[in-house]
Amino acid sequence: MSSFYDSRETRSNAERESDLFARLPDVLEAALRAPAYAARLRGIDPRAVTGRAALASLPVLRKSELPALQKADPPFAGFVAVPPAAFGRLFTSPGPIFEPEGSGLDPWGAARALHAMGFRKGDVVLNTFSYHLVPGGFMMDSGARALGCVVIPAGPGQTEQQLEVIAAFRPAAYCGTPDFLKILLDAAEKAGRDASCIEKALVSGAAFPKSLQEEIKARGVDAYQAYATADIGVIAYETAAREGMVVNEDIIVEIVRPGTGDPVPEGEVGEVVVTNLDPHHPQIRLALGDLSAVLPGPSPCGRTAMRIRGWMGRADQTTKVKGMFVRPEQVAEVARRHPELGRLRLIVTRAGETDAMTLAAEAASPGQGLQAAVAATLQDITKLKGTVDFVVPGSLPNDGKVISDERKVD
Repeated sequence: MSSFYDSRETRSNAERESDLFARLPDVLEAALRAPAYAARLRGIDPRAVTGRAALASLPVLRKSELPALQKADPPFAGFVAVPPAAFGRLFTSPGPIFEPEGSGLDPWGAARALHAMGFRKGDVVLNTFSYHLVPGGFMMDSGARALGCVVIPAGPGQTEQQLEVIAAFRPAAYCGTPDFLKILLDAAEKAGRDASCIEKALVSGAAFPKSLQEEIKARGVDAYQAYATADIGVIAYETAAREGMVVNEDIIVEIVRPGTGDPVPEGEVGEVVVTNLDPHHPQIRLALGDLSAVLPGPSPCGRTAMRIRGWMGRADQTTKVKGMFVRPEQVAEVARRHPELGRLRLIVTRAGETDAMTLAAEAASPGQGLQAAVAATLQDITKLKGTVDFVVPGSLPNDGKVISDERKVD
């Protein structure tokens, strides 16, 4: 039995890039039929967007903008060209953000991830993601059934009843948060029930620290993480190699400098931006607000798609200083005006009873007057005074953080 879902997983990177960007112009043309995209992408020639550089010239749409945009123009803020009745299911996620379900047997792209995690035809799957209003339950349900698995639509909670279901159906696999998997295993142990039938798991939606990974593994469950959102579906997933997450087929992932749409070099931490290839519900450069980084080379498991390090925190580091919001895009504007600077980090502290800002800036050989010039630029952009400290190139952490709020909270 092949460890790969299909042959696309092992094609060359050049072949994959060629395929993605050959299909993208049609998706852009479909997007332009939606009024919001028509306005946002005005003047863009879809047929000219045939590579990453051209894609990076398009504006990003921030997920954080969607609640207000959808409230002003319900339900989809004009980013979908067809009416809600054209979709099979409609959802809402915290924000609130409204999402439609795509078409096909596996509209969220979960089957490929589940297959990489060892889910196979005939497996009974206990799916504890919610089926209530949010798409998480249906996302994994449709992917598992596309593989030929049998799904128990359990949803979260009701631990005692879930133990009864486990005893009756003996599921081999679990989908849900890592926290609830531990709750179930703890409850089974305490009640003297046998839950050893569960041997593999897809976990998502919550942190899965090393300590919990080791505990779950010691209890006989091979658990893998998936990075998924309600807007896109499964974006990336762990494989048996356990070295980063493999980006799903049929989507384009970029890592950009927080507050901008500018791609960062491979290995540098930045914000995840995703473009899908679904003409019915196109997402063009959707900035998710999550931090990650691209890992070099293909996965040791043999899959050749881009790998990312997984979720590394939030890119939206907006903070309030002296009653005014300071945003990552403002720090990015300082960098744009002073290209001789490297990585920047705005550090917010307290000096006595007053907020204070210090911009740490990497500079190889800062010229005379540069410090004052950068300080003036910082004040011009943020309308707040701050000091500038030059540091050695490469000395600031590669963690995607451009604003560090270090004020102590009593």
